[in-house]
Amino acid sequence: MGSHASLRSTVIITVSAGFVIVAAGGVALAHGASRGPAYPAKAVVIFAIVAALASTFVRSSHPFPTFGAANAVTTARAALVALVAAFIGEGAAPAQAAAIVTLATAVTVLDGVDGWIARRTGMGSDFGARFDMETDALLILALSILTCQYGKAGAWVVLSGLLRYLFVAAGWVWAWMKRPLPPRFRRKMVCVVQIVALLIALLPAVVPPASRVIAAASLALLAWSFGVDTAWLAGYTDESR
Repeated sequence: MGSHASLRSTVIITVSAGFVIVAAGGVALAHGASRGPAYPAKAVVIFAIVAALASTFVRSSHPFPTFGAANAVTTARAALVALVAAFIGEGAAPAQAAAIVTLATAVTVLDGVDGWIARRTGMGSDFGARFDMETDALLILALSILTCQYGKAGAWVVLSGLLRYLFVAAGWVWAWMKRPLPPRFRRKMVCVVQIVALLIALLPAVVPPASRVIAAASLALLAWSFGVDTAWLAGYTDESR
């Protein structure tokens, strides 16, 4: 009972800190002339959904009595992702693009921090790995939509953000798609490349057709990675890489 209470209290404290980051960041960023008054509220709602979903899985897949510093960093990353995602529907001003790139860069830099802390503290868990992965997936989805919104690529670029969710949905249809995959550095590398490519495409100085080529190349790489995993799950390949 005591460990559950300790875990619950540290989750509440961490999530509350996340809400402070989102609320403060949302208000600060809302001062831009091209942002609508709903921007801070959108960011808070997005983070609330992420926090609610994450909290659902803590008790079943986080075996430690406290939430941990690594998950606190991932929560901060999720808060920054919520600020990025809230730019969807807020126009396409160059100043906004600069803010998006800055926020997403911070999320990407911190991506290496939470895993390092988890290893150093001996608090790695299935929950932490999944929380980290889903935060990255949400960032890619938001960036892909924004890349389209800013006219840097066609609507096809949103597939970059949807592939992860389509892969998960396929597991609801075919049981073999639910089998656990062996850990591969390739996935993390492709994820980082995808994020960096979308950030480059969003830079005000990068315009079509260059932005379209960058987005298309990164999408092709991501599709290849998912294809390798799908082939392995289907038993067509013996992925030893």
